[in-house]
Amino acid sequence: MAEFPEGAPCWVDAMFTDVEGAKTFYADVLGWTFGEESSEYGNYTQAYSDGKAVAAVVPPMPGADAPSQWCLYLASSDVAATAEKIGAAGGEVLMGPMRIGSFGAMLLGKEPGGAVFGVWQPGDHKGFEKMGEAGAYAWAEVFSREPDKPDAFLAEVFPYGTQRLEPGDDPAEADMDFKVFTLGGEENPVLGRMRMGDDFPPEVPSYIQVYFAVPDCDEAVAKTRKHGGKVYSGPMDSPFGRFAAVADPQGAAFAVIDLTTTVGEMPQFG
Repeated sequence: MAEFPEGAPCWVDAMFTDVEGAKTFYADVLGWTFGEESSEYGNYTQAYSDGKAVAAVVPPMPGADAPSQWCLYLASSDVAATAEKIGAAGGEVLMGPMRIGSFGAMLLGKEPGGAVFGVWQPGDHKGFEKMGEAGAYAWAEVFSREPDKPDAFLAEVFPYGTQRLEPGDDPAEADMDFKVFTLGGEENPVLGRMRMGDDFPPEVPSYIQVYFAVPDCDEAVAKTRKHGGKVYSGPMDSPFGRFAAVADPQGAAFAVIDLTTTVGEMPQFG
């Protein structure tokens, strides 16, 4: 796969205290297989769908007490320069920039509203080898209580265009504040941003929700429950696919979406 353009989602990974438990869960729910642990890099282990790299799991670093969560990485041609842009735009660099052998270079950052994300400058590891198909990354959205903060920040750090959802006749859309970030024109949306409403518990911070494609949303939800995971919302139909927001047994939240089952007309963006 060709290298990803600046700002494009290019990889996801997550830390798990129980890596073997995570492998069992995602093997069943998403159909993943797993490669060998890379002991040189903290037992970082890649996940595969149909033999193509789609994600990675890793145990926490010694002494770390962070909750399990999925981290979305955005592509950069120069991670050090992106780190400077993050600071200038009011964000925070939490880790890095640092080289990971010949694989590439990375950092972890936080936008001013509090959502954490990664930046990846590719070396040997380019990123996703499969996207938008069952078992692979499909989409991601920044959920924020203060949407003006990620809106301004992301557009300053990365070469994004923006489009806002135009509320239609559906009453459910009347109070919806949803925006998409695009690369290279309106026809190429790469990231969404949703304002968090009162239906989100106050203790839930801003975050980035990663969507993984599945062949059957209801089946993925049933398997999530079977393994002791949580279902926060859905399954529900949309013009983009049938989806649900869930969490694995270790608390890492994500969403599953069946991209082939669509209901309703596509919304208008302006």
